[in-house]
Amino acid sequence: MSDLYFTSDLFGDFDRVQRQMSALLGNLPSSIRSTRANAFPQLNIGSTDDSIEIVAFVPGVDPASLDVTVDKGTLTISGERKPSEASTEGETRTYAKERFFGNFRRVIELPQNVDPDKVGARYSNGTLAISVGKREASKPRAIAIQ
Repeated sequence: MSDLYFTSDLFGDFDRVQRQMSALLGNLPSSIRSTRANAFPQLNIGSTDDSIEIVAFVPGVDPASLDVTVDKGTLTISGERKPSEASTEGETRTYAKERFFGNFRRVIELPQNVDPDKVGARYSNGTLAISVGKREASKPRAIAIQ
């Protein structure tokens, strides 16, 4: 048996604290389930024998506003997501806002075995796929036994 007793609605208390924190901190995401600030775009990062594969989820971003650079072992994805037309129409009072808009920048530290001259990027259906090739010396190779 537990000695803990809650005399009120625990989730109601969480909501109250969340509202107070939102009022205190300004424009941070309004949902406790939202991603942290400046975590846009969300990323998937993986590896193959030949490359490092990065997928950035950038829905609602014009590909012309995206910038991908590689410098000194880091890959930077930056751009701007503009507010949707629906968010500026009418006299709607917003009480929850989870969609980020504005300038963004994500910096990813790359492994030492990548070749900065072998970087490719393509945009399709709201995703930015970036492939960073590995140096030939770092790739696995079969050794012939004599």
